[in-house]
Amino acid sequence: MTAQATPRHQVSVATARMRDIAADLGSASVWSMDPVETASTLVELTRLEAQITELKARVAMHADEIEVGDTAGATSTANWLAHETKQTRPAAHRVVRFGYQLDTHPQVRTALAAGDLLADQAGVIIDAVTKLPDDLDPDLITHAEAHLVAEAAHHDARGLKRLGDRLLDVIDPAAADAHEARLLEREEQEASQACRLTMVDGGHGKVHGRFTLPTLQGAQLKKILLALAAPKHRAATRGPGVERRPGPERMGRAFCELIDRIPATDLPQVGGTDATIVVTISYESLIGDLEQAGVLDTGERISPGAARRLACTARILPAVLGGRSEVLDLGRARRFHTKAQRIALALRDKGCTAPGCDWPPGLCHAHHDPPWTRGGRTDIDHARLLCPRHHALEHRETQFHRRP
Repeated sequence: MTAQATPRHQVSVATARMRDIAADLGSASVWSMDPVETASTLVELTRLEAQITELKARVAMHADEIEVGDTAGATSTANWLAHETKQTRPAAHRVVRFGYQLDTHPQVRTALAAGDLLADQAGVIIDAVTKLPDDLDPDLITHAEAHLVAEAAHHDARGLKRLGDRLLDVIDPAAADAHEARLLEREEQEASQACRLTMVDGGHGKVHGRFTLPTLQGAQLKKILLALAAPKHRAATRGPGVERRPGPERMGRAFCELIDRIPATDLPQVGGTDATIVVTISYESLIGDLEQAGVLDTGERISPGAARRLACTARILPAVLGGRSEVLDLGRARRFHTKAQRIALALRDKGCTAPGCDWPPGLCHAHHDPPWTRGGRTDIDHARLLCPRHHALEHRETQFHRRP
């Protein structure tokens, strides 16, 4: 610790005295304090803590202004403070930053210095006032700060946060709606850019994932899942005895049910086919004569029982290289491959056929090999799946080889 020089400044002298007084109280017993005095003392200690917090922040800002850290060879005053006091650097930086924040919000600083405001309340008020529109009349901003400082006598930091979110309604109701609309629009734009969905197959029949959605879509998803997981719905579909509040397990099952309920006709077309799962399973296993796993077109395997459940509501396409009603070889009669051909290619190629490429079938193109322009036929034997990049490269190389 830095050695304390002989105090001369009023703040230094008072700090030394407070340290001495606190040291004398270290061995003082409190068992003899009656309930009334104990309660009042605890409240006063909380107010004293707020006053010391303000004083520490003010001195920390001054230390930064006179470059105490540079004088000591540190990269910043906050880093110097962290080293000297053995607190974390983020905590030390917050102390210095808090000093500058209080300096620009004098009403908050005065209330904190008087012990009429707690540090977390002060932070909430500063944050709420800072978020006000920049084009507001300065007198309105001063009024807003005073309003929240006064409300701090009746609300904790969480309550002040709620009041701060609607602060503009109090000081300028006419501008509140327009400002809220701008804020919500910006939040929605940021949320749209922050959309994320990750899915990882952890093996053992489970897929794990995380997602980030905008508020609107999140509310829609939650409402749908709660409807599917509601006790009345569960009792109607599963029988009595399940009328309890939906928990994570039931919400997860509701999510599965939501996916199963999406009609194939409502799904988008991807690569010439519906974005539906294709299951390959033998006829013997389908009718129950043989217990053989079903294979998804994405490569995963499912139990025969799951495949049979899907078959109850799914469209069954015979894949004995086409079946009687599915024409897979069209020759030169048409250029583009049919949906049935696309499904057959997906089952055969499993994805892009370029070496080392892992694009799934649904994102690939059906490529004529040889190309249609050179007499290629629209049939399975003369087709293969290629992702957009490798498809373009294939045609580029074909064109290059044709040059004289």
